[in-house]
Amino acid sequence: MPILDSELILNRDGSVYHLNLLPDHISETIITVGDPDRVALVSQHFDSIETQVNKREFVTHVGYYKGKRIAVISTGIGTDNIDIVLNELDALVNIDFITREPRPMEERITLRIIRVGTSGALQPDIPLGAHLVTEHGVGLDALMQFYPLVETGLEVEVGTGIQKALQLDYRPYCVRGHDLIREQIGAGMLTGNTLTCPGFYGPQGRVLRLDLRQPDLIKQFQNFRYESAEGEFRLTNFEMETAGYYALGRMLGHEIVSLNAIVANRSTGEFATNAEQTMNDLIAKTLDRC
Repeated sequence: MPILDSELILNRDGSVYHLNLLPDHISETIITVGDPDRVALVSQHFDSIETQVNKREFVTHVGYYKGKRIAVISTGIGTDNIDIVLNELDALVNIDFITREPRPMEERITLRIIRVGTSGALQPDIPLGAHLVTEHGVGLDALMQFYPLVETGLEVEVGTGIQKALQLDYRPYCVRGHDLIREQIGAGMLTGNTLTCPGFYGPQGRVLRLDLRQPDLIKQFQNFRYESAEGEFRLTNFEMETAGYYALGRMLGHEIVSLNAIVANRSTGEFATNAEQTMNDLIAKTLDRC
């Protein structure tokens, strides 16, 4: 049955609503960044650029790097934007925009998506300037209240443990990323479990003029441990998108990895003086590994 116009919204030129992209625009390997200005920092390394599209916070450059076609797209901040980006990217490759019907299962395309973003460390042993690849994303946001995410036993147990430790009214979701792409793209990086927060200030324990409901929030993040047959699970860093990527990626069938440039350490109170270089190094490393 065709998907209704109100559900799959297309612009007058046939492009998908928010990203403003046509199916021919996209490649199967995609680098995503949060900041629209960071798109050019990636595409400046391309041998050539064939497409540039800007709409709202979503900026897309598609080109070639050492003969490989790659797209780089800015997402903006937060899992609400990741919901838009991943659903529309999937629609571009797995829905026929003419018939408005999903492609048959045997024809569906798996995208390889590499998130490259900044992050703050939670543990004192994670140094500024490090590159960290996420094994599990843990979501404090509400996005998965609206999707039928299936979690493993370990993932449910970790979420329940964090719920109890933080005295939350809801259980955070926990999702392990795709192992193969993590091993390929994240080889040699620190490996950690990333906490995805629904805000930058209060949800990440920052105090400006508003007090927190839990003044020791950062300590609780740092001290959380869960022992399983796989070893000790701890939270290593936090940001605002990774868990949404991993959850939607699992359900849609795409290979996704989150790479984090550590530019702050909340345990030591430090912020990197060379944050831009840390990010530039991660971009160059990512492109070579694509």
